[in-house]
Formats: sequence, structure tokens, C-alpha cells
Amino acid sequence: MTATATQRAPTHPATPQTFRQVQRIVRGRPTSDGAGVKLTRVIGQPGLDMIDPFLMLDEFRSDSAGDYIGGFPEHPHRGFETVTYMLAGRMRHGDNQGNSGLLTPGSVQWMTAGRGILHSEMPEQENGLMWGFQLWVNLPAKDKMTTPRYQDIAPEAIPEVAPAAGVTVRVIAGSIDGVTGPVSGIATEPVYLDIRLQPGSTVEVPLPATHSGFAYVYEGQAQVGKGTSAHLVRGDLGALGTGDGVRIAAGDAPARLILVAGKPLNEPVAKYGPFVMNTQQQIVEAVEDFRAGRF
Repeated sequence: MTATATQRAPTHPATPQTFRQVQRIVRGRPTSDGAGVKLTRVIGQPGLDMIDPFLMLDEFRSDSAGDYIGGFPEHPHRGFETVTYMLAGRMRHGDNQGNSGLLTPGSVQWMTAGRGILHSEMPEQENGLMWGFQLWVNLPAKDKMTTPRYQDIAPEAIPEVAPAAGVTVRVIAGSIDGVTGPVSGIATEPVYLDIRLQPGSTVEVPLPATHSGFAYVYEGQAQVGKGTSAHLVRGDLGALGTGDGVRIAAGDAPARLILVAGKPLNEPVAKYGPFVMNTQQQIVEAVEDFRAGRF
């Protein structure tokens, strides 16, 4: 366990009673964003618009500087949260409120855009591997105009647990084995776990039965589900059905995946680029506020 001040407050049963199955498997689509950054869009593409409350999931991975060096120059957000999880590389972020920070391997930034913010995310390297994820999490209507805030979490602040033989889990948000991740105060009560499995290992992970969720394999391959399990290979997202836990098993090679769940909002969603609100009129207001310099 690497965190010095680990919270122990399990919020769901330690042993799952009903296991989730994979309802569908989705492959990401190559695209680019920002100033030409090449990435794979997994959620937020024609094959998978969203998994309430998750609006978008991108994986960026390249050791060619030309694929990422342009970064993401200053741009606006309103009405949702961005979650950046770095596996490799260095990314500098800054905003129009004077905030600045450096994302390094293993670190997380959970940014609540709320009523509006202008920020940039630029690589602080000119060569080497840049690898990680950005997840967009919707905000409930009552919180869409909240004050923006950041949770910048250093690698050493993320606890690790070993819930089964050959299995290691980094707990970014949510709980497992009574250990709770450092992300706090999020309306959708998220679970965000980075799970590493050695060959032949198996783990049963509890998840709140109220949450929707997915597993995304980014190294190797894994069996997800109990009984009739789904075989997920690198780049596969498995959208999970109902239950209070999920069973994950590795084959004859190591596997690594993120397991993410959150409480659905079940509210209307109006999206326009970097703005996510509940109505088209609110989108018009967001654009007007941005153009008038009110972010």
C-alpha cells in the first residue's frame, strides 16, 4: 500500500453476490483532437455514445512525438468533469484562473469544470512514450454551474491493494478490500480501479449495484464475467450489466485493465463540443458566455 493516509470506509459488500456479465463489446476508433493529438475514442463515438454518467473515454498512446507534441492548447469546458490518468509521459496543465500542475506517470487529475473554465494540457516532453486516458463524467443538473475545482493526485497518493493472489489494484476512486481511493466529493460516486493480473489469476471485484460500469483492457486479454464470460483483448471495452460485482480472470499472459463505474444521472443530455448541459438553450448560453469572456 503506497498511500500514507489510507481511508478505510467500504461502501458496498466485500463479497459480490450477483455477478455482472458483459452486455456488449466495443472497439475504440482512431481519431485526433486538440492540436492534432492522435488517440483512440472508445466512449463518445458512433458505436457507443455514452454509458451514463460517462460521456467520453479516450486512450492516447504513442512513442512518436509527432502524434502528441501539439497537445491541447487552451480550450473551454462547462457542465461536466474531466479525468486524466497518466500511465507514461509528462503533461503540464494550466488554466485561466492561475492554476498549474504537472501530470506524471501514475498520477490523476480530476477536474470539475462546473460553470466554466479555460484550460490547456500540453506535453512536457519531446520524445518517448505518452500514454494514458481521459474520461469525461457528467455532472447532475444541480451541479453544472458549480465552482470549478481540481483534485491533482500524485502517484504515491493512490493506494494499492492485493485482493487475490497475482492481482494488484490501484484504487483511484471507490473502494476495494476496505481501502478507499483519494478522489472525493464526486456526485456520481465513481469507482475507478486500475487492475493488474498475473497469468492464471482471478479476482472478484465488488461494485455498487446502483452503478453502471465498464471494463477496458489496455494490456493483454482477460475473461470478464462469471459462467458465460466475455473474452476481451487489448482495446476492447466491455459494457457491464447489472449486479454487485464482476469476476475478472487472466489467461496465460499478464493482463491490465481499468474498471470504472458510476451512478447514472438519468437526466437529459445536450452536448456541443466542450459543453455538456441538459437543454439546447443552456448550450446556447454556454457559447454566449464563452464568447463574452465570462468563463
